[in-house]
Amino acid sequence: MTHVNAQRRHLVLGGAAAATASLVPMTSFAADPVKVGLIVPMSGPFASTGRQIEAAVKLYQKKHGDSVAGRKVEIILKDDGGVAPDMTKRLAQELVTREGVQVLAGFGLTPLAFAASPVATQSKTPMIVMAAATSVIVKRSPFIVRTGFTLPQVTAPMADWAAKNNIKSVITFVADYGPGIDAEKVFVKRFMAAGGNIVESIRTPLLNPDYAPFLKRVKDSKPEALFVFVPSGEGAALIKQFHERGLDADGIRLICTGDVLDDDLMVSIGQVSKGVVSSHHYSAAHPSPENKEYVESFARDNGGRRPNFHSVGGYDGMHLIYEALKKTGGDSNGEKLLAAMKGLSWTSVRGPITIDADTRDIIQDVYIRKSEEANGQMWNVEFDKITQFKDPGV
Repeated sequence: MTHVNAQRRHLVLGGAAAATASLVPMTSFAADPVKVGLIVPMSGPFASTGRQIEAAVKLYQKKHGDSVAGRKVEIILKDDGGVAPDMTKRLAQELVTREGVQVLAGFGLTPLAFAASPVATQSKTPMIVMAAATSVIVKRSPFIVRTGFTLPQVTAPMADWAAKNNIKSVITFVADYGPGIDAEKVFVKRFMAAGGNIVESIRTPLLNPDYAPFLKRVKDSKPEALFVFVPSGEGAALIKQFHERGLDADGIRLICTGDVLDDDLMVSIGQVSKGVVSSHHYSAAHPSPENKEYVESFARDNGGRRPNFHSVGGYDGMHLIYEALKKTGGDSNGEKLLAAMKGLSWTSVRGPITIDADTRDIIQDVYIRKSEEANGQMWNVEFDKITQFKDPGV
């Protein structure tokens, strides 16, 4: 182990003194690969998120090559299981100190991103958050950059749309963790400001939720609409129970963020999603030529699966790394890479996006979509958009 590596390892794994010590950045040589530590859930209840991100990363390198600015880009994939922040932090520490990665990336859920953030700060390693969506994440480290989305960013347009479309009373129904609480607070604030009435705010357990007792409360209260956020992978069960318990027959409308109508699940959700209106930053049905090529390529390489919104966080995360390396001429110094990432703009498969130079958060279009049938399958068809919308905070 070199002196610099040893010092980096000591500073990241050490205690409080290490957090405040002066860090000598890891040196790199042009012939060395740029190592990206990709930490995502490849197993456990949120494995679909990891599989989507990994597939997108592979697709990006297949299309653009595995080298940029004279440096080979090597992906080191680590499965954190999606539910144990301590494991995510340990993997981030090991990737920085033992594997010598110059970029950390992935992060399926908010608690996991929170856990890894001190490692990014202490080692001065850019940390690309591709999935986790709580608003405050970027404030946890000056080295965090987001290429996914925030729940407030995609929730505020749904609250505004509901109020403008004559929905007067709503129950909010969210998973009880950071993004869900963000979604609840933002929807309540925006909807009430527009004159709407919040009948009740319901929070459900994040892991292994039984929706039945919560849906019974909604059915008994008879709001005009139920606003829902649950994380990617949970939407199929919730929508089916919504219909099985007759809430749609009672005239209660289901409105939601796009996490509920995950493109990866639309085939399995099926007809019960018909007519559901949602707001999100990406749909596999987005009509741009860039996205049509992306969806076709993703399906070709992944057994016919559709890419979902987490996949575009991964795909654009790779684009961010590549473009930053081009700007630095292949220099993978953490502070130089971070500076190169700030303010970058490009046309993503989701539409135009920018990394805000001040906040390191993402600016993007948010779409209002309706679930409609085309060619025998259900798709989230965009019919309105809010252009270049910044995270509004909570």
